[in-house]
Amino acid sequence: MFRGFVPRYDLEARIQHTKLDSWGYDIPSARMSRVEEPATSDFSSVMSGLVENLNTQVEAPDNLLKDAMMGSENVDVHDVMTAMAKAELSVTVATTVTGKVIQAYDKIMQLQI
Repeated sequence: MFRGFVPRYDLEARIQHTKLDSWGYDIPSARMSRVEEPATSDFSSVMSGLVENLNTQVEAPDNLLKDAMMGSENVDVHDVMTAMAKAELSVTVATTVTGKVIQAYDKIMQLQI
């Protein structure tokens, strides 16, 4: 039925090129030799920023709950529950990060020079 039929597809033209490709084009490769400078180099400023963010995340459900109890139409019970789940997740992540930092400090202190 299809004897002698050879489909002709231009597959190379269908390939979408991205920044990750560097073969034969003037696009710089994003896979290698790209190092970005950190926004902050101070460990204490990074940790204090995380603590401030955690504080904001933990206070958000209380503020939303107050607004919902006052009868605000902009706040729904679902918003309060979502904020509570985010706050719980933030506390869990903060607790895990704190534990890992303490473990790293203990390992550094156990090194013998």
